[in-house]
Amino acid sequence: MRAVMVATDLDRTVIYSRAAFGQTDPATVCVEHHEGQPLSYMTVTAAQRMSELAAAAALVPVTTRTIEQFQRVRLPGGPWPYAVTSNGGTILRNGLPDRRWRSALDAEVRAECATLVEVRAELRARVDESFAVRLREADDLFCYLVVDPDRVPEGFLAEWESWCRPRGWSVSQQGRKIYTMPTPVCKSRAVTEVRRRLLEAGELRPDSVLAAAGDGALDAELLRTADVAIRPRHGELEQRNWTHPGVAVTAATGIHAADEILDYFLRVRS
Repeated sequence: MRAVMVATDLDRTVIYSRAAFGQTDPATVCVEHHEGQPLSYMTVTAAQRMSELAAAAALVPVTTRTIEQFQRVRLPGGPWPYAVTSNGGTILRNGLPDRRWRSALDAEVRAECATLVEVRAELRARVDESFAVRLREADDLFCYLVVDPDRVPEGFLAEWESWCRPRGWSVSQQGRKIYTMPTPVCKSRAVTEVRRRLLEAGELRPDSVLAAAGDGALDAELLRTADVAIRPRHGELEQRNWTHPGVAVTAATGIHAADEILDYFLRVRS
């Protein structure tokens, strides 16, 4: 029975592309390949700490990646009994999607939000090739726009957000991607459900601690929900100067922030 459950975001929190390393070139372990090419990395130190953490806590990867994108990642300490993908739209149990969770979520989105077809059509009408590279759907749940960040028109994000909010959708930019998400699709809700199941199964102690980490606005509610949390000193939350009681901030930026985040998790309840 574990005393700690750890829910951690992946990209730019514990794993990093070379472009996100920052001003450093550390010894690394490649944890993701795509089309035969290395894509994402951890420092050797972070990889060792994640293996230690997987043995000491109930560790749940939590990501906005689709199921397919998540399954490319080979994190030290895996495989994972539970993982959350698609920003909370999917709960994976031993690698398989939980259909009951998704069915209930789909029903809520249909009742409360504009359709993905409507949102995507409106977004497509608002963009052009001067800044938008491509528009993609993710697991039939949400869409994201890949952009050239330096060419996004001033005010575009705010105007798109103002259209989306009354229709039950939210907007968040993570580097080159602008996500448009139904508000019921939320990491914290899926993590709360996983925690409930682990408690019910006797895999977590009743007084267990929920610890979390993430770097983007889509992680903010998860960080607020956790008993203790940490974010890196980079990313969307850093740009917004986002803080919350009980949420620590790393001293390091870039890939070395992961070393601090995993060390923080290891100290929880130690």
